[in-house]
Amino acid sequence: MTIGLNLPVQILNAQTEARKEENYGAEDLGEMIKKLEPRVDGTLCLKNRSWIPYFGDLRALIMHESHKSKYSIHPGSDKMYQDLKKLYRWPNMKAEIATYVDICMTCAKV
Repeated sequence: MTIGLNLPVQILNAQTEARKEENYGAEDLGEMIKKLEPRVDGTLCLKNRSWIPYFGDLRALIMHESHKSKYSIHPGSDKMYQDLKKLYRWPNMKAEIATYVDICMTCAKV
């Protein structure tokens, strides 16, 4: 993937926004929020995978880069999920990835 070098800053900003009390209802984090651990750079992770919150449209950016980069060549949802789950975590991740791949116009032509 070729996501820009400022991704950790974007993740930290989105995590900060998501943890504001007025934003707790934006997504159902359940017990996951209690299990998050801080990294040296200040970002939160779960089992060494970066938590990608609903804020900042980072999920779409990450899925776009993973699915449409010249190095990945439109992987299916299972392959894409297996690759992304090594680095990232968010609620309903597998379902969101499947939906993203399902609506890909290039994949629909195959």
